[in-house]
Amino acid sequence: MNIRQSLTAALAATALLAATGCAVTRDQQSVGAYVDDAAITTAVKGRMVDNQTVAASSISVETLNGTVMLSGFAKNSEERTVAESLAWKTEGVKAVKNEIIVRP
Repeated sequence: MNIRQSLTAALAATALLAATGCAVTRDQQSVGAYVDDAAITTAVKGRMVDNQTVAASSISVETLNGTVMLSGFAKNSEERTVAESLAWKTEGVKAVKNEIIVRP
């Protein structure tokens, strides 16, 4: 009986530690920073979807500690510039790295 209880406790502890470790990724300092970055990413994508100039499906948005990275493809330089502008206008954004490539 003691072996079964010990094994159950060890498995529960391992599962708890594994689940806690997955909550924060990419070397972020806290769960709060992760949640803030997810909110920023969602807000930027939402602005792109609402904008007629930007093809939101062609542009990827990632956020890490308030820095937004845009990547993907744009039809022209105006679309690239508008996407960057929309990111800068989003609350909580500290910096924007625009890696969008304009297709010829």
